[in-house]
Amino acid sequence: MAERAHVVVVGAGAFGGWTAWHLRRRGARVTLLDAWGPGNSRASSGGETRVIRGTYGPRRVYTVLAARSLALWREHERRWKRQLYYPIGVLWLVEEDDQYERAALPILKETRLAFEELDGAETARRYPQINCEQVRWAILERDAGYLTARLACEAVLAGFLEEGGEYRQLAVRPGDVVAGAMRGVALSDGSVLRADAYVFAAGPWLGRLFPDVIGDLVRPTRQEVFFFGTPPGDTRFTEEAMPVWADHGARFMYGIPGNRWRGFKVADDTRGPPFDPTAGERQATAEGLRAARAYLGYRFPGLAGAPLLEARVCQYEQSPDEHFIIDRHPGADNVWLVGGGSGHGFKHGPAVGELVAAHVLDHGVPDPQFALARFAR
Repeated sequence: MAERAHVVVVGAGAFGGWTAWHLRRRGARVTLLDAWGPGNSRASSGGETRVIRGTYGPRRVYTVLAARSLALWREHERRWKRQLYYPIGVLWLVEEDDQYERAALPILKETRLAFEELDGAETARRYPQINCEQVRWAILERDAGYLTARLACEAVLAGFLEEGGEYRQLAVRPGDVVAGAMRGVALSDGSVLRADAYVFAAGPWLGRLFPDVIGDLVRPTRQEVFFFGTPPGDTRFTEEAMPVWADHGARFMYGIPGNRWRGFKVADDTRGPPFDPTAGERQATAEGLRAARAYLGYRFPGLAGAPLLEARVCQYEQSPDEHFIIDRHPGADNVWLVGGGSGHGFKHGPAVGELVAAHVLDHGVPDPQFALARFAR
């Protein structure tokens, strides 16, 4: 099928861009469409950085996907001669409940992702800039780190175009489904584009495009991210001195030290309120800033009172169970729906794209963990 198929991919973010690339590498004719461009500021794949890590508690499927994606990120850095992955490690701090981290350990071993277990004293010795008074133990993932999100989306598009793919910056409306197949998509320039198969990886807009099939199964939530300034000449809070950190306690706080001197990133993974990704105002709240400052002062005492350099509002495309959605449209065999990144999808883009391309071209069967049928139980 790959040699003769024309596939339209809607959405040039992490899932859509990588899907288009893999489809093209397998010989399909591919048209990639996006309303505002890859990694744009409205997209869930926008922004500067994303964490790549393998710790997922008992959810083995995501550790396996992360391991495969890590290999693909490395491979494509070499192919494109661009650094997108920064292997500075991820430090998981454990204070009380450690079920999530304990469940991850055998899966990390199985997938051969390098890590260390550190007791509280060793964690404090290695990272004196972190308040480890209540930290009982930690996981240091050696293969983990961060990815440059927006730049990676641009790199994937450039690689796709080099392979002979076609990109068009237009908004898309799904076409009619007749006799179990979609007959085309309507574009914002007034034209209709027809293909053999369609992949909709439209992030937070997936529910709007398919209100009857997806609807609230993908719900955009508003998330705030803050970047704080470190003291002049103080290298303790740079990526040369410490890894990405993940604090999986009462609230899941995480951050990235550095990213090309942008500032010390602090974010709260707690799901925010519903958000309009198209027209929503992207100004951080005073409440969010106060909470970030309070946490920063507790966990990193040397940054208490640090100046705010930048605040950003992004969004997650949240599924009810935080699992991805990768499935056929129930009424159209030639349409695949891909989304539900739920705040952890970006790192998996290369492996998800590989998986979706195989499904499209090889008539694959969806993994039940990602199938729409799970919501009907």
